[in-house]
Amino acid sequence: MSRDYNVAASNVSVTNAATTLVFINPGSTQGFQVLRLWAGQTGTATSAQYWVRTNTQVTAFPTLTSTTPTKLKFGDPASGITGNTTGAAGTAGTNASAEGGGTKTYINPGDTMNNLNGYLWVPTPQEVIELSAGISSGFGFGFGAAPGSLSGWQFGATYHEAG
Repeated sequence: MSRDYNVAASNVSVTNAATTLVFINPGSTQGFQVLRLWAGQTGTATSAQYWVRTNTQVTAFPTLTSTTPTKLKFGDPASGITGNTTGAAGTAGTNASAEGGGTKTYINPGDTMNNLNGYLWVPTPQEVIELSAGISSGFGFGFGAAPGSLSGWQFGATYHEAG
């Protein structure tokens, strides 16, 4: 089995108080590899450039919208990672309303995207980000600063579960 999953949100309004779009935290027995990240906006016809980045974060985690991972292969089991609002180990969420006070370590501190063209990051095998089971950090993808236009965003992450 492939064990590939999406954590995504569509047509949401993001907050200007937080910038994390997707946060996934491995469980004590469930690690993962990040295979793809994407973001785009349909809430405006005005073109703008935005700063996006990836990071790991330790406790305290962002406050999120609980988002249950969706399996990409119908024969696969449900993900070992579940939806939750706290960013705790073994959980996933989207569209943070608060960032949490945990230290962030930036993997890619700065990339850019045009909101109308969208953002797509598909790593080569050597660039795949992997978080092992039981580590104390979760993975975050989001803006480097609040976007100028907050409505009509869609974004997500595709990951592969190890094990």
